[in-house]
Amino acid sequence: MHILITGGAGFIGVRLARRLLADNHLRTAAGPQPITRLTVLDHVPASGLPEDPRIRILTGDAADAVLLRSIIGDGVDAVFHLAAVVSVAAERDFDLGMTVNLHGTLALLEACRATGRTPLFIKASSAAVYGGPLAPEVGEATALFPQTSYGMQKAVGELLVDDYSRKGFVDGRCLRLPTIIVRPGAPNLAASSFASSLVREPLMGRAYTCPVPRETAVCVLSVRRVVESFVHAAALPAAALGHTRAVQLPGLTMTVADLVTALGVVGGAGVVARLSFAPLAEIVAIVKGWPVRFTPTRSAALGFAADASAEEIISDFVTDELDGKVVR
Repeated sequence: MHILITGGAGFIGVRLARRLLADNHLRTAAGPQPITRLTVLDHVPASGLPEDPRIRILTGDAADAVLLRSIIGDGVDAVFHLAAVVSVAAERDFDLGMTVNLHGTLALLEACRATGRTPLFIKASSAAVYGGPLAPEVGEATALFPQTSYGMQKAVGELLVDDYSRKGFVDGRCLRLPTIIVRPGAPNLAASSFASSLVREPLMGRAYTCPVPRETAVCVLSVRRVVESFVHAAALPAAALGHTRAVQLPGLTMTVADLVTALGVVGGAGVVARLSFAPLAEIVAIVKGWPVRFTPTRSAALGFAADASAEEIISDFVTDELDGKVVR
C-alpha cells in the first residue's frame, strides 16, 4: 500500500507517519494492508521521521494540481489530507485560505478521481464548521453555520468528500477535530494555539501570556488520541458511516482554568507561575464562536474515544516530547 500524507511536516502529520511506519500496515475494512511506500508532502521538508526506505519526503504546494496528479497517479492507495492554512491565518488572508483549504482539497480529490480507482481519503476537518446560535451540545446532525472563513472552507471540503464518496471517486472520511493539545514547537497562527502554548511554554521554562480569559471553555483531544483516530478511521467500513462521511471526534470539555489546574498537578506551582493573561480581541472573538460540548453517541459507536483527563494529556506530552523532563 502506498500512502500519502499532505501537511506531513506538521506535528500531527509527523506523528501519524511514525505510527504508520511502526505498525508496518494500515488496517482497512478489507483487512491489514502492508505499507510499501509513504509519501510525505508539505511546503517545508518534514523532519523527525525515522530512516526508512519506504519514506519519500516531498516539498511542494499542496494546492498544485499538477504535482498532486503526479503523486496520486503513482499508485497512491490512501490519502491522509492534513494540509491546511490554520484559522487566524485563513481569516487574515482570505485568498491563501481559499487556495489551500478549499481549492487544494478539490485538486486533491480531482487527482484521486483521475486515477479511475477509489483511494481511501481521510481528511482533517474542524469543529470550526459549527457556529451561530448553538444547542448546548452539537454533533453531526447540527446545521453548519461557520463564523470564520476557515470554518467555511472546512465545511465545503466535507461536502466535497461526501459527494466524491457518493460517486465512488474516493472512499472518504472527514474527522472534525476539537482543539488538539499539546502541540510541540513554536506557537502558530491557529486560534486554538493558546491551549497548547499555555501548557508547553511553562513546562519548558518559558513565560507565556494567554490571549483568552481563564473562564474560556474549550474541548480538547490529545495528539496521541487524534493519531489513533486517523488510523481507526481507515479501518471503518463505508457502510458504518451512514449518510455522512463526517465524524465529530469526542474530547474533554474544560475551562482554561481547569487546564491550568492540571498543569499545576503535573508541573507544580513554579510552572504555573510562568503564566499570565492578556486577552486579545481577535482570538477571543474566534474562540467564542466554537462549540465546546459534543454529542459523542455516533463517534463512540464507531469506536472513537476521548482522553481520560487533562493530567493524562499533559503527562503524555512530557513523556513524548520533553523526554520526561520539566523545567521547574
